[in-house]
Amino acid sequence: MTKSTKLDVKEGHLHLLTQTIKRFSEIFSKMGFEITDGPEIEDEYYNFDALNIPADHPSRDMQDTFWLKPENLKKLLRTQTSGVQVRYMEENQPPLAIIVPGKVFRNEATDATHDAQFHQCEGLVVGENITLANLKGTLENVLREFFGEDVIIRLRPGYFPFVEPGVEIDMVCFKCGGKGCPSCSYSGWIEILGAGMVHPKVLNAVGIDSRKYQGFAFGVGIDRIIMLKYGIDDIRRLYSGDLRLINQF
Repeated sequence: MTKSTKLDVKEGHLHLLTQTIKRFSEIFSKMGFEITDGPEIEDEYYNFDALNIPADHPSRDMQDTFWLKPENLKKLLRTQTSGVQVRYMEENQPPLAIIVPGKVFRNEATDATHDAQFHQCEGLVVGENITLANLKGTLENVLREFFGEDVIIRLRPGYFPFVEPGVEIDMVCFKCGGKGCPSCSYSGWIEILGAGMVHPKVLNAVGIDSRKYQGFAFGVGIDRIIMLKYGIDDIRRLYSGDLRLINQF
């Protein structure tokens, strides 16, 4: 009889992208946010029109958007998960707080920091007396939970069609503590996400009275957060299937 051989089978585990999305979901769930999702094949209305993005905005061009045939259906691979926020507001009245993690697509050249597919986590809060202070406090708490540091953030003016005012969020570099290093281009700060107060036109378009309710929205790139935290120098490594990377996490 042949002696049985014990196979050395290694157990699999969740990919770092999935782990990070789960971690973000846990953090936001503790803060009372609902986790929601929507279609990756989106309508032009939800991806652009309902978000106050003008018809002549560059992001609608073929350089940025994967439009699907036939063209008259106006279907595309979503370039952001903000369309899910619109769908949610159409069916729910304030107060509401949601995040929408998911894959998005951009028709752009691939390099170390850009890919045609990547993951975002967008958030939305709508209620009465919501201010930028609520936005700042929420994001500080989330970033501290995730990076495990006493994170300091700053808000800079920024432009996004679906928010007014819009802000860019920077945080003190967690690698050097603000002293300056290669990770932050020696500035002491790292640009981490975009955010702002929901534009009144967006609220009114879904039947929410912008005179009574206000809201804030934000979007963070999951891939970018991973690259910063773990020192991964090329976004394409997250999708290569290379076990030398995957098995580290």
